[in-house]
Parts: sequence; structure tokens; C-alpha cells
Amino acid sequence: MNGREQRELLQSIVALGRAIFAARACSIMRFDADADELVFEAVAGEGEDTLVGRRIPSRTGVAGWVLHSEEAIAIEDVLHDPRFARDIAESTGYVPKGLTVFPLLHDEHAHGVLSVLDRGGDGPVGLADMEILGRLARLAAHALVAVEQARRAADGEVDELSRIGRALHIADPARRAAAHDVLDGLRRLLDGR
Repeated sequence: MNGREQRELLQSIVALGRAIFAARACSIMRFDADADELVFEAVAGEGEDTLVGRRIPSRTGVAGWVLHSEEAIAIEDVLHDPRFARDIAESTGYVPKGLTVFPLLHDEHAHGVLSVLDRGGDGPVGLADMEILGRLARLAAHALVAVEQARRAADGEVDELSRIGRALHIADPARRAAAHDVLDGLRRLLDGR
């Protein structure tokens, strides 16, 4: 699966979540443990053109609480919940009224969160809704882990190409330049996945 296909898979999951719940938005955020941040990987609805790639500290807001507690939560009025990070929501250009957030658990670790913002329908989130979202979150967790594994493999290949490039000690400048051109082409191919 190449990079475009990986993004399409995650985007399809959030589009499905948004459609099932007639929500204003649905997103998948990946936990970047090295940076201790949550990264928007896919967004459908509000913010879909601007949020992908945006990072926030991993302990921020309801998403951060869900990530670290590894517990799902449904909040009907986020403006009265102390875990809600209104400043972060305002910076995205959209402040939800309600949201449901699930941890993306795989091998007993949270790899990110799935959020559904301002779902349609009357009444509070019910058990049937939570069960459906739980299933969607399991699917998203498997997809996110597959994307992470593919990225790590690609990073390893790029690192190996860099080591090869440094090891090239070809005396003839024309041959050395040609070898480096081939390595640069391989790097571009790997980055384009």
C-alpha cells in the first residue's frame, strides 16, 4: 500500500463515520510518541482542507484525555466540560457543541483517537451508537497501525539509501554523480508512496 492509498483508507474511514452519524466532522489523530503530540491524519467535514498534518500536544483537550485514559467518551455539551480545549477548537475555525471520542487501541496501546463532532439526531449518544463507533475505532486502529508500519519501513529504506550514498566513494566524478542521481531518484520514489 503506497502513501496515497494509506491516506485514502484513513480518509474513507472518517468519511464513513461522518456519514453514519450525520456529523459535522469526523477525524483520526495519530499519536506521535517521539514528539508527544497528536497529529491530524484524516478529517471529513469541518476542517478537512486545513487540519491534516496539524499537531497538538498529546495531553490537550478531550482527545488527549481519551488517548491517555484509553477510555471512550461522549460529551453532549463540551463548553461545560473542563477537559475541552476551546482555544484549540477556535484555532481550527470550528467549535463543536458535542463530541464523541474513541481511543484507537492496538496491542494494548493507544495509537491515536477517532472523534465524531456534532453528530446528527436527537437525544444523547446511546449504547448502539457507542457500539458502532467502537467498531469503527477498531477498524481505524488497524488502518493507523498499518500506515505507521509502512512509514517506518519507508523511513528505514530512506535511511539505508543515505548510508549507501555516504558509502559511495567512486573516484570518477561522472560515475559518482550518476550513482547519486540514481539514489536521489529512489528517495523521491520512496517519498511519493
